[in-house]
Amino acid sequence: MKKLPAVAKKRGLALSALGIALFAGQTWAAGEPFSYDSPWMFGDWDGSRSALKENGVDFNVNYTMETASNFAGGYNKSTTARYSDQWAFGVNLDLEKLLNWQDSEFQLTITNRDGQNLSGQVADPRTGMLSSVQEVYGRGQTWRLTQFWLRKGFFDDVLDVKAGRVTVAEDFDNFDNNKFQNLAFGSGQGGNWRGDRWYNWPVSQWGGRVKLNITPQVFFQVGFYNQNPYNYARGDGFRFEFSPTEGNLVPVELGWKPTFGPDKLPGNYRIGYYYTSVNSDVYSSWGNGGYSDSAHSWGGYLLAQQQLTSQGGSADRGLRVTVQAVMNDKKTSKTDNYQSISLAWKGPFDARPQDEIGIGAGRIHVNSDYTRMLRAQNLANGVSNYNSPTYLPIQDGSEYNYEIYYNVQVTNWLQVRPNLQYIAAPGAVSQVDDAFVGGIAANLNF
Repeated sequence: MKKLPAVAKKRGLALSALGIALFAGQTWAAGEPFSYDSPWMFGDWDGSRSALKENGVDFNVNYTMETASNFAGGYNKSTTARYSDQWAFGVNLDLEKLLNWQDSEFQLTITNRDGQNLSGQVADPRTGMLSSVQEVYGRGQTWRLTQFWLRKGFFDDVLDVKAGRVTVAEDFDNFDNNKFQNLAFGSGQGGNWRGDRWYNWPVSQWGGRVKLNITPQVFFQVGFYNQNPYNYARGDGFRFEFSPTEGNLVPVELGWKPTFGPDKLPGNYRIGYYYTSVNSDVYSSWGNGGYSDSAHSWGGYLLAQQQLTSQGGSADRGLRVTVQAVMNDKKTSKTDNYQSISLAWKGPFDARPQDEIGIGAGRIHVNSDYTRMLRAQNLANGVSNYNSPTYLPIQDGSEYNYEIYYNVQVTNWLQVRPNLQYIAAPGAVSQVDDAFVGGIAANLNF
């Protein structure tokens, strides 16, 4: 009998679990496996899991799957589908409860990503998309130690320090509860458009951050993250040398998390700047087959998120808006600026108070110096035909990403999320047609 590939086996296992979950309904009592009301698919282990959490040990096993199919347009116009996924195995230790270390915690998370990305079919494979129609894909389809850190608060949490193996966007340019499948609308956009210098989840590095809580609503933080080639390379997810060190990333951020009105509508406002001492090629210096200059890199970002309405006097339901922007230096960054706006409405129907509708639009702009460098290389190579295998497709202007989704809270441990995406100018290459993509995502907590 022919053996199934490993990816196909994992996909079949995931779809089987999803099928069981969809028919779980409310047959089981709360706390039992497959109970609608339990936060975990496998239940409360006869009360042991809740007891462990109450005593400071919180286990988490999460599975995320994302499928996408090209309905029309794009580079490859044939209907094709791709499946990608991520497992995350974590434990959080409340060290105040376990060891009487006041305001302290330890986090361990191991992740595995697998599957394929439709973006390689939507855009010219010689360039790829600027964004991704499956945000869970990327950063190496491999196992990684994603979090291994200790956090400690001092002076009644006025000062907060975290250090170990960390990811940048878990602290900087961060917001929770993103449900978009397209990469252009999630947290940590500062790293998405400078991914060669700012590593987002699931890539970790040695580093940490110091946070000063100026008031209960206002904070300032600075981070320090060591960068070496092993952080990113596939197969090196458990390799933790400090050398060879390429340089360091230093982000700084000022944040404000207010609440407004009698319903205490929450907001999340952040402005940040980063600098990295890693040398990068200066695109405007290309000539005679190479670059003649290099420079350090920098950039800034803005995040503004606000709950606009409540329903039934509760801020758990209602409409929220998220606005994001990134600016990178024009010397060394392929994408020099980005903007997006999205709206999410949780609990649009009284009969479905946990469901959510979202819609978003994003723009990613290619640095004009990068565009001129591509034209110069084609001229030097003597090629002008787009269909030539040695031609470098010209990425010029912007790629635009749009998405609408409906998130179904099937149970407390399962979300299923159909979505539609439209990608205009994939990869910012004019010869590639706009693409219409459909997808389904799901999140399961075991």
